[in-house]
Formats: sequence, structure tokens, C-alpha cells
Amino acid sequence: MSQPSDVFTPGQRVEVTQQIPQRDEVWTNKSQGVVVRYDQRKTGSWYAHSKDDRLWLDRLVIRKDDGELVTFNLDNYTHVEIMNNDAAADQTPVSP
Repeated sequence: MSQPSDVFTPGQRVEVTQQIPQRDEVWTNKSQGVVVRYDQRKTGSWYAHSKDDRLWLDRLVIRKDDGELVTFNLDNYTHVEIMNNDAAADQTPVSP
């Protein structure tokens, strides 16, 4: 994902849809909440010629309405929609 880091700011309400492709079907999961943090974090996986020789992933942390914190690893199967507080305003889709 090559999104600028200022696309998601703390306090924004978002809906995250993740899809996991299977052989015969696709698993879909949706979650709504408020952005806590969006950044790139390194993993324990080794990847040559990358910063610190590690694999880096775009991560989005949201707080759901019940207080649960959820961390999403953003990939090509993830769609994040920024929800506006004004119900009459259009919703702006953002794809990683």
C-alpha cells in the first residue's frame, strides 16, 4: 500500500472491510470504529533490501464502539471507508 500516512487521522470514524479469498468462497469481515493510529510497523519476518532487513506492514488500529481495540494489517483485500459525522454528507471511500 502506498497511501500517505496522513490519510487516516486519529478520531476519524471508519468502516474497515477485509476479505480473505478461499478456494470456493471469500470470507468477509466488517468493523466500524474510530482511528487510534495508522503507521507502518516492522514484522519479525526477514526481507532483503528493506529497512532494517525486515518486512514492513501498513497497520490501522481502531477502537470499536464497545471499547475493543482492533489492529488491521492493510493489504490489497482491505477496503477502508471514512465515515462522516454528518449523516447528510457523502462517504469517501479509500482503498489501500
